[in-house]
Amino acid sequence: MFNDATTQEIETVMQEAWKAFHVYRKLSLRQRAGFMRAIAKEIEALGDVLLNTAGEETNLPEARLRNERARTLFQLTSYADACERGDWLEASIDTAIPDRNPPKPDIRKMLVPLGPVVVFGAANFPFAYSTAGGDTACAFAAGCPVIVKAHPAHAQTSELVAGAINKAAIACYMPKGIFSHVHGVSFEVGKVLIEHPCTKAVGFTGSFSGGKQLFDWANQRKEPIPVFAEMSSINPVFLLPEKMKVSAMETAKMYAASITLGVGQFCTNPGLIIGIDNEHLQKFISALGDELTRTAPGTMLNPGIFKNYVEKRANALSQEAVVTLAVSETKPALNQGTPTLASTSAATFINNPILHQEVFGPYSIVIRCKDMQEMITVAEHIEGQLTVTLMATDNDILNLDELVEAVKNICGRFILNSVPTGVEVCQSMQHGGPFPATTDSRFTSVGADGFKRFARPMAFQNWSNALLPDELKDENPLKIRRTVNNIPQSPDQPVHPGKSSEGV
Repeated sequence: MFNDATTQEIETVMQEAWKAFHVYRKLSLRQRAGFMRAIAKEIEALGDVLLNTAGEETNLPEARLRNERARTLFQLTSYADACERGDWLEASIDTAIPDRNPPKPDIRKMLVPLGPVVVFGAANFPFAYSTAGGDTACAFAAGCPVIVKAHPAHAQTSELVAGAINKAAIACYMPKGIFSHVHGVSFEVGKVLIEHPCTKAVGFTGSFSGGKQLFDWANQRKEPIPVFAEMSSINPVFLLPEKMKVSAMETAKMYAASITLGVGQFCTNPGLIIGIDNEHLQKFISALGDELTRTAPGTMLNPGIFKNYVEKRANALSQEAVVTLAVSETKPALNQGTPTLASTSAATFINNPILHQEVFGPYSIVIRCKDMQEMITVAEHIEGQLTVTLMATDNDILNLDELVEAVKNICGRFILNSVPTGVEVCQSMQHGGPFPATTDSRFTSVGADGFKRFARPMAFQNWSNALLPDELKDENPLKIRRTVNNIPQSPDQPVHPGKSSEGV
């Protein structure tokens, strides 16, 4: 239905974005925030047409789509609020000391936008991680134009949302090129976007192979650029001894629901469960298996994801010493993912890298450890993850410091006595982790801290107050939080109380 963007079309789009950047980055935080709020209103105005289109393209149920749309609108409006507050700018001021030997200059620093950002839509979140999702909202907040490459699996949905963004841009008098939308099934479209010299950063949510390819292209450029890719995570869950003694059954029911939520098509799906091989673990396995057996298969997002699930699941189950413990008793229809539970020993897991790979769907594998030392060894052999969970009592935690410290090395979000599925949109959320979960564990793709992916620090030395950005002027006209001479200041506190703002 949609043709792949040509190289010439991409050239035009990128040149327009580059021109727009020099206008948009000068707009106030309030103007950026107003634009983001206008986008939210235009998306909401699409009503059921958007939901129905997304449902037809993704097989996601209406209730899920309504919730995801609500989350997307909340992201846009809450990020707009955070943009306007300006805390994320990390504005700091060190005033001059002219009579020091040598004299100390006046230096003021803040984050400034990188430039045009290319965002790749995600297959499993047609709203929240796609056209007007978190990456796009963060880039707009940071002061960057956005070029979205629609995901082919929900291209019409992406087109509708793109229309809403463009409508908001016109209403808010945004510069031409502030937002562009391109289609492309071919990898070549993504490559041309990444390699274009006007592209200054990339946002991606998807497979490891896709994210790593974008990362490699970006680093092979004459001017390498950052790629913030969320790629692969099996989100290990460690079942600790005392906790299993008291709540094996409850934990099993909790995790059956988490494994099969959304047919397992979440980046935070718990695909790896590690426990000590004893009667309590067997009780947990039995209860979890019973729950998964009774859970009907669900239709997956698209035939490509279904095919990938079938192949990856079959490959994992065919590995030596891997036992299939439970499979849904309901026969799946076409494109339906079958809930599955497998198991193997810690030694087998440690020595077989295939078992460390994500099986994207309603699948999990239980790793049976001989003792706590072997559990620690398993933790030390797991690569970077978005999340790691401990099901543990306080005594478990206090007595197993070595395990806790090992887990800290591999995760971005450390969870206690809950499930990893469900990512709260808030300032304190860390949705990122060490490679291969993401390409840069220092950043998050959820929450206002995500703005910082698309900005860089710049220091202004010995500039007169009149010429400084408003964010750094003595009188603090934007009323943002700043640090002055190493002391945090309130938003209404100027640098030099009672002095003229004519100069430094």
